[in-house]
Amino acid sequence: MEVVPLDTGEDLARLAADIVESLVRRTPAAVLGLATGSSPVPAYRELARRHAAGTAPPYDAVRCFTLDEYIGLPAGHPQTYRETIFREATDALGIARKQVASPDPEPSGLPQAGERYEDAIRAAGGIDLQVVGIGTDGHLAFNEPGSSLSSSTRLKTLTEQTRRDNARFFDSLDDVPRHVLTQGLGTVLRARHVLLVATGESKAPAVATAIEGALSASCPASVLQLHPRCTVLLDAAAAAGLSRVDHYREVHAAKPPWQRYS
Repeated sequence: MEVVPLDTGEDLARLAADIVESLVRRTPAAVLGLATGSSPVPAYRELARRHAAGTAPPYDAVRCFTLDEYIGLPAGHPQTYRETIFREATDALGIARKQVASPDPEPSGLPQAGERYEDAIRAAGGIDLQVVGIGTDGHLAFNEPGSSLSSSTRLKTLTEQTRRDNARFFDSLDDVPRHVLTQGLGTVLRARHVLLVATGESKAPAVATAIEGALSASCPASVLQLHPRCTVLLDAAAAAGLSRVDHYREVHAAKPPWQRYS
């Protein structure tokens, strides 16, 4: 795990965009896994800014898989994660909507929806770069505390804490769905590169537990300690609970240029 403490959210957005662009320049038909939530949005906007300025690589052949999806919202609802990814990321990069896959929340197909999504990821050759955030309780995607560390895409019930955290996107807490389809922790671990981004002081306890605490289902994001290539980008507030922050800064500063984004 490479931990990169940065000063500001703007610094984080620029470095995250550099990592994505480096992959797409090397692999024009890259497969991206995209998360919603507050932390990745500045990075998506930085990518869009560069694309609009004409300095970005072409995204025509890029394919995307969303990390999760609510169950119970009508198709096209602005808070579905599919619509959110269109709005915040892929439309602005010129990625055709047909190249963006998401778990299918259609009620009649729910029992097999997770397996179908896993099959689709495998058929695409796997995910090259999976962007993730972290919940205040340490959840990764919608794998809440207690989730199996080897889980695959499946239906999950949201905790009240997670629903309260997400209520800001809805008119009221009652409007937040109680169920989701989410990539499992095992699914995330199969991505070739995982990019965790976290901002804000509210994330600091979970970040510290995930990075420097024990590997435990009580903090699902701690499973990333097992990943052979996980990059963690943090602003100063999110990194505030780390005990080895100076070490992480030193290690990142000493990396040779050829190793930074390859």
